[in-house]
Amino acid sequence: MATTAIIYHNPRCSTSRTVLRILEEAGVETEVVKYLDTPPTRDGLRKLLDDAGLRPSQAIRKREAIYSELGLADADDTALIDAMVTHPILIERPIVVTNKGTRLARPAETVREIL
Repeated sequence: MATTAIIYHNPRCSTSRTVLRILEEAGVETEVVKYLDTPPTRDGLRKLLDDAGLRPSQAIRKREAIYSELGLADADDTALIDAMVTHPILIERPIVVTNKGTRLARPAETVREIL
């Protein structure tokens, strides 16, 4: 079982809070990164997505108003990454990293795959 984790967390998100609770209940020492306050760098975000096996289009919050305002529906991967770094609210959450892998924990139970 994983003993440590990093969670890219938005405390206002119920799924993110559920995943954090799963980690805590499993006894995993968890580093909480409030990514809205401390967004990942472009390279850091790219690595998270690569490690999780996700394309930017799979990890962007399409229901956020800024997504439509920026006209991202037809954007390429580079533009999506740039938008997520500039507007971290666009990053889907939570992303969890352990020594067993990286997952976008949606649904919340997905985090158990890397515990």
